Amino acid sequence: MPLKVKRDDQTAINLTPMIDIVFLLIIFFMVSSHFTNKNHVERDIAISVPQVSASGALTAAPRNRIIDIFSDGRVALDEKVVSINELEARLSDAKQQFNQIGVTVRGDGECAYQHVVEVIATCKRAKIEKVDAALIEMNTLTR
Repeated sequence: MPLKVKRDDQTAINLTPMIDIVFLLIIFFMVSSHFTNKNHVERDIAISVPQVSASGALTAAPRNRIIDIFSDGRVALDEKVVSINELEARLSDAKQQFNQIGVTVRGDGECAYQHVVEVIATCKRAKIEKVDAALIEMNTLTR
């Protein structure tokens, strides 16, 4: 029985799927380039945009004022020690400048509750509507 040493059929690479993928990529890039150029069409419209002379920047939103209450009863507004009367005056001035001003009350854990209530009442007299209390939440898993 004779053995064949030579192969009869040559293996050929089928290029049809690769050509299909190349055509799909070409179509994809053509369509996506159309979308990116669409934004430039708006600039080509002939309109006259109104002009303003000397327009100023808008003021930044005011940050919350920080009121610290120490264990001995001292009160500090933005790190400056003030009396209750001074606190009310400064908060009233801040309210006149920025209507939406808010305060964050940070009381020492050892201070009397009376001091905290006085500060909150002072904020109410100054017509401050946004009063927050700073606290640290304890992990409930440590109980």
